[in-house]
Amino acid sequence: MQIDHPLRIDGSGRTATTDQDAHIRDLIEQVLFTSPGERVNRPTFGSGTMQLVFAPNSPEVAATTRFLIQGALQQWLSDLIQVRDVKVENIDSRLEVTIQYVVLRNQQQKTAQFSRGV
Repeated sequence: MQIDHPLRIDGSGRTATTDQDAHIRDLIEQVLFTSPGERVNRPTFGSGTMQLVFAPNSPEVAATTRFLIQGALQQWLSDLIQVRDVKVENIDSRLEVTIQYVVLRNQQQKTAQFSRGV
């Protein structure tokens, strides 16, 4: 049983659960959009991606962001996934991240897209 993220109550009044693939996607989202220092007991958790929404749009910043995200995913989720590719686009005040990864449990290739804006 995997608890759904964000935490919510389902129609029967219990904590909502999800399948393993959706849970892994939720974990990736948590790593991407949690800033280091945001969690009290894990001060280094996260990637700091949300601060990059305000960064200038350039190839150098995009490359740096890709390495930052890939490193954070490898650090925090390497026991669940293997990251194949990370694509980052900064469009106006919106950050779009596309991640291709392999679920280690069943060797399935997945693609997840995330977007956050100000």
